[in-house]
Amino acid sequence: MGSVAHVENEKKELERDVYQLAFLGVCLMDTSHGGVIVRNGSETSLVTEVKEKHDSDPLLLKLKGEFCQEKVQVFSQGGDGVIRYQSHLCGPNMGQHQDVLDGS
Repeated sequence: MGSVAHVENEKKELERDVYQLAFLGVCLMDTSHGGVIVRNGSETSLVTEVKEKHDSDPLLLKLKGEFCQEKVQVFSQGGDGVIRYQSHLCGPNMGQHQDVLDGS
């Protein structure tokens, strides 16, 4: 953690707590209504695998091109580069979907 000398005394404990949360992988995001959203920054190995294989699936590559040209609006691409359908993670066809559902 960096120096907190520039922080007002009343806010130093809060500053330390925020640094500790960041160290633990917790993401804090401001909302447009003045609130804060707390999100666990870590992801499961499945999400990591889906992200890694995004650019190898022909259908997802086609979708990327179409929503970049604003032809498709129910799909979006977030700052992490992942394609989502109405906020649901889209994954490539890896032939493992049933294994994941079965817990194998």
